[in-house]
Amino acid sequence: MKILRLLFAVFGLAPGGLLRAADTPAKASLVDVVYVSPEKFTDVKDSYNSDNDKVRDEYLDLLRVHIESHAKYYIAAGQHLALRITNVDMAGDFEPARGPNFSDIRIIKDVYPPRIKLEFALTGADGKILKQGSRDIIDLEFLSGINTYFPDDPMRYEKALIDTWLNREFGRLKH
Repeated sequence: MKILRLLFAVFGLAPGGLLRAADTPAKASLVDVVYVSPEKFTDVKDSYNSDNDKVRDEYLDLLRVHIESHAKYYIAAGQHLALRITNVDMAGDFEPARGPNFSDIRIIKDVYPPRIKLEFALTGADGKILKQGSRDIIDLEFLSGINTYFPDDPMRYEKALIDTWLNREFGRLKH
């Protein structure tokens, strides 16, 4: 009997707890990120000649996870942000004309800023649209500011671009 009580306590299965857990709806995500035709995005790759879907998907997954984890700072509880990303052009570019070894090196210069095209709809808890639109976001001064992401993060400039957009579009919540 003690073991049974211990199991109930550890797993939250106190009498009636099972029913309460089943009746509780799963916590809704604050944001849904959808990539529209990512195979046509301008530049999400790790080398000049790369058309590797796996690499592209890994990079875009890094960006999606970042957006989902940072939405809580800009989207109030009960609201929902539907985000459709229609193009990504990563900061920097490849310059194979520099020589054969440069086709795998992303050159970061201010003439190659990060760009993201997106469409969004922010809805309230009642389902009404609070704000919507499409944006072509770009950071022409991406090398001038302080980037708080790790230097080996391949999406550091794009993450900073998204954070700046979220702040400008929705404002940071006070917690």
